[in-house]
Amino acid sequence: MTPDIQTLDVALGVTIPTRHARGRAARLGPALDQVLSAHAYPPQIEQLLAEALTLTALLGALLKDPNGQLTLQAQTKEGIVDLLVCDYLNGQLRGYVRHDPARLADTRTPSLASLFGHGYLAITFDQPATDERYQGIVPLEGDSLAEAAQSYFSQSEQIPSIVRLAARKGEDGRWIGGGILFQHLPEGEVGRERLHTRMDHPDWDHVAALVQTVGPGELTDPALPLEELVWRLFHEEPEVRTLDRLPLARGCRCDPDYVRSVIARFPAEEREAMKGDDGLIRVDCEFCSTSFPVHFDEA
Repeated sequence: MTPDIQTLDVALGVTIPTRHARGRAARLGPALDQVLSAHAYPPQIEQLLAEALTLTALLGALLKDPNGQLTLQAQTKEGIVDLLVCDYLNGQLRGYVRHDPARLADTRTPSLASLFGHGYLAITFDQPATDERYQGIVPLEGDSLAEAAQSYFSQSEQIPSIVRLAARKGEDGRWIGGGILFQHLPEGEVGRERLHTRMDHPDWDHVAALVQTVGPGELTDPALPLEELVWRLFHEEPEVRTLDRLPLARGCRCDPDYVRSVIARFPAEEREAMKGDDGLIRVDCEFCSTSFPVHFDEA
């Protein structure tokens, strides 16, 4: 491995012109650890959030607007997990899970269905440069988050897609998550009407079959650059283009000054009701588990 090639906390864009396909590969390391270490989640929930953050990195890397934001939300009814939220902005990731610890403890090997029950997956793309906001909502179905994401693109956007995700915690206690996403473009032209995209196009079948061969070990191998992973899959193609690598990081946008300004908007009597026994108003951030104490007089 070339020493200067970044293999962790990075996303890579790929296009295969002759197959009318585009893709993204991503691998998370320290950024994943930083998000997960902020919460005392059980192993099953850590695994779920690790895969969700990896999926969020893949989807966020699709944004053309550098200031665009991607939000992934899974909300359920009667599931062990009540809410999962992840988002991506400028290469920064954050996420959290709200769940029922007692019900989780009674489930030895929870499946996606048992974790979420009856729920839905909502994916929102915000692109300020063009003032566009698009949200797709589909039932949360399949045996994994990868299958749920494929269902989203198939049902909500009518784009044939394949998603592979993996995450593992090493013996050293550090997490690594990896994923790859490929999509079939309408007649090889970005921006063409999606009605021209055939779900059974032979070029797409070829790409999907190759991506399907990627194993969890390859996705989470810190010694394997993403460029080499893509080369393994598509080295027989006449042309494979890779984009500049996109650095990824853990990032939470909670800010004490912003919290204070929000509290200041409430009437005095409501601020009084918010005050704790210590005379402070405390605001908690679910994403980073940080509690912001605000002096009542400052609010």
